[in-house]
Amino acid sequence: MANRRCRLFHVDAFTRQRFCGNPAIVVLDGDHLSEQEMQTIATEVNCETGFVLESESGDHDMQVRYFTPRHSASFVGHVTIAAQYVRATVEGKTTGKVRQLTGAGVVEIEVTEVDDDLRVAITQNPPSLGPVIPDHHRRQVLDALGISSPSLHNDCPLQIMSKGTSRLLIGLRSPDLLNSLKPDFEELTRLTPHVGAEGYFVFALSPNDKGYGTESRMFCPALGIPEDPVSGNAHGMLGVYLVNQGLLLPQDGRVVFEGRQGHWVRRPGLVQVEVESSGKVAQSVRITGDAVIVYEAEVQV
Repeated sequence: MANRRCRLFHVDAFTRQRFCGNPAIVVLDGDHLSEQEMQTIATEVNCETGFVLESESGDHDMQVRYFTPRHSASFVGHVTIAAQYVRATVEGKTTGKVRQLTGAGVVEIEVTEVDDDLRVAITQNPPSLGPVIPDHHRRQVLDALGISSPSLHNDCPLQIMSKGTSRLLIGLRSPDLLNSLKPDFEELTRLTPHVGAEGYFVFALSPNDKGYGTESRMFCPALGIPEDPVSGNAHGMLGVYLVNQGLLLPQDGRVVFEGRQGHWVRRPGLVQVEVESSGKVAQSVRITGDAVIVYEAEVQV
């Protein structure tokens, strides 16, 4: 590697409190890094990492490339929140809209000022509704998660959703049941190629003063993530799923709710979700979250 320096930031996304939410690494000045160098850095820091790059064409303003410690990824929601927060805070790209190129296409970013800090929103095309898994896989997944059939929400089929990656959505009758999960990570990993989902997103609707919110847990052992703290991408999938199933009804063409995740791994976070829809058909999804910089450093490569 050549003797160059990159600015590196450790950021907690979907929270304003350090050591909560979902951690990410953001690397500025990434234009002169090779793909191999990016992967090496992500592996070294052992965290999902976003590399901020200049634009390549006129259809976007900038781009972010994503790497897990194991491989590249097309899109990672919490890393996007973290990258845009760093870009706005450190580089002075304060409030406004920007078109960001990802491996899953161009997404619209909006940075706003809220309570003397910055908040980042991602607007993108809705995820794809996949198949409801067959009964034999359904039984295997429930056994691997420690879920009994009576715990399931009657109106929530076990359905796969896809947006750059795939998740199996599993609805429970009550948020209290999330505490009883006993995931068998080895079995979930074994089931992943057979079920056709890279992760398992278990959620429950939770009444609040705004109507309904959600609480959830997500397990992605096949990706090296036993339990994900807070996922923006999965909450976008959840919003479209809830609209499609008629569990949240649009008001003036949109559904808005707050998703809470991370409590069970002591990293609580909050995702704001907005789905624009025509009836039960989603037109776009907007994910909004806070972030906080934990530390910054320089890395020589």
